[in-house]
Amino acid sequence: MSSNHTVEPLPLVSRQATGLKGRIRVPGDKSMSHRALMFGAVAIGETTIRGLLEAEDVINTAKAMTALGADAQRGSDGVWRVQGVGVAGLRSPAKPLDFGNSGTGVRLAMGLMSTTPLTAQCIGDASLSGRPMGRVTVPLSQFGTSFETAEGNRLPLTLKGAKNPVPVTYTLPVASAQVKSAVLLAGLNTPGKTTVIEPTPTRDHTERMLKGFGAKITVEKKADGNHITIEGQHELTAQNLDVPGDPSSAAFPMVAALITPGSDIVIENIMLNPTRTGLIDTLIEMGGNIVLENRRLAGGEEVGDLHVKASALKGVTVPAARAPSMIDEYPVLSVAASFASGITRMEGLEELRVKESDRLAAVEAGLAANGVSTRSGRDWLEVDGGGAKGGGLVVTHMDHRIAMSFLVMGLASAHETKVDDSRFIATSFPDFTGLMNGMGAKLTPAT
Repeated sequence: MSSNHTVEPLPLVSRQATGLKGRIRVPGDKSMSHRALMFGAVAIGETTIRGLLEAEDVINTAKAMTALGADAQRGSDGVWRVQGVGVAGLRSPAKPLDFGNSGTGVRLAMGLMSTTPLTAQCIGDASLSGRPMGRVTVPLSQFGTSFETAEGNRLPLTLKGAKNPVPVTYTLPVASAQVKSAVLLAGLNTPGKTTVIEPTPTRDHTERMLKGFGAKITVEKKADGNHITIEGQHELTAQNLDVPGDPSSAAFPMVAALITPGSDIVIENIMLNPTRTGLIDTLIEMGGNIVLENRRLAGGEEVGDLHVKASALKGVTVPAARAPSMIDEYPVLSVAASFASGITRMEGLEELRVKESDRLAAVEAGLAANGVSTRSGRDWLEVDGGGAKGGGLVVTHMDHRIAMSFLVMGLASAHETKVDDSRFIATSFPDFTGLMNGMGAKLTPAT
């Protein structure tokens, strides 16, 4: 059983543009939106959320929290309100929880549910059903949770929450904010102290936001990495949250402006959490004219505006240590690299093999289809710069970031670039086409 996505594909074409202009806002941060709904669901009282990303992935999380007994609804004023049920208050849903395309949604929800005595089935679309869940079921099983999964630890999956959960100390085998978060959320309703040891730092939205909700959580830097410890069975308190713009979504107009001659844009209200700014740092290293303006604090996160102008980029080596801070941005960085002078080498990319698609293979195939030479290994990619010819058809594999990245490429290519299906862009950036065309891009349905 999985989501029904038997709609006709929606191919889009992107053509050469000149001079993108404007002040824009991208959708609210996806990572924070998922977490705001989930933490609100297990807090005491009513949590209000402004700026929530109203895309399919996040809406599916809101529906799941409602099905688990915490009512999450959008008011006519555009503000979302979540009626929390407390850390032990979730109940078995009446029907399967459909997470659509969202790995973050399903993996974090599994953690949240795993230490409450409930039974829930989790399903998703064809893309999500192809992605491995073992990285989360293995640590969660240590709490006493049991799982029945499809072959290969995949969805559909039935979770039976632990009646008497035991605290766990878990060392992350790969850098993954999703796995870290799932274990910490399991610790919320577990007596005693649950600790995650993180050898390589990853996005820390979970730790920051849990602290804001009143969780007893500490982060210690030690020789073997960050030790993140949460004391279980303390209630969380409802919060009023403002969600800043998503840096992963800002990546697309930012790269578009850098590679499209004559461009000058401002992207307002972007989250500048240091665990998320790897792409900005890399593009500046490549010679990108990106100025951070109006920096301020909002909801425990640093935010600011990005002023971006067309730039002559040069190839660089992006170290593996930077990968966790920009793991979703490598497809669009590869597009930027194809317009830089020289070779750009990206290291530490093994995580991309298990995203919505094998993102590394999909990026290489898309670049090759548009006249760009690459070389790769299991965890690295080299892109030859000098400009993309375009003219190719990109197979997106139902991956929203692949679709958006190659539509950006077409804006600066000699010939139009076509993506086979743009429907999945709605999972993270519903108005992508409208926002880009509003700045002067040329994205149109393929005939």
